[in-house]
Amino acid sequence: MDIKIKEFAKQNKREGLPPIKAGDTVRVYQKYKDKDKEKIQMFEGLVLCRNHGNEMGAAITVRKIASGVGVEKIFPLHSPVIDRIEIVKSGKVRRAKIYYIRDAKGRKARLRRVERNLNAEPEEIEEEPAAEEPKAEAVSEEPENKPEEKTKNQEA
Repeated sequence: MDIKIKEFAKQNKREGLPPIKAGDTVRVYQKYKDKDKEKIQMFEGLVLCRNHGNEMGAAITVRKIASGVGVEKIFPLHSPVIDRIEIVKSGKVRRAKIYYIRDAKGRKARLRRVERNLNAEPEEIEEEPAAEEPKAEAVSEEPENKPEEKTKNQEA
């Protein structure tokens, strides 16, 4: 029984998902049927959390404000209903789940933007060997022929 579940999960698992995290603004393109036609609807909003990492049951919660009302949707990442996901911009957050945004108003609801290069692969950096510095002779800080100073106790 367990083998059948793993095979089914392997067939339906989506590859090539962008690295989505809390604080990102994303566009989720979702397929739906309208009579005989299949259409795609876009939902753009802020990712509040990501659940279950990269498992088959992984999901993201996306929140947007529509006509002054907050709307949240939970999208299963590996669902065949999801056409694609695009990251519009990234925000810097210090928590994995940013549910506090629901109650935040005005300036407290803003996130700092972070530039993330999502399409580029990590570059290999070749380190140049350090240039050898000429060896200097050890120099003492005190001069050799310095007269000794007398302290107040020695004078008396």
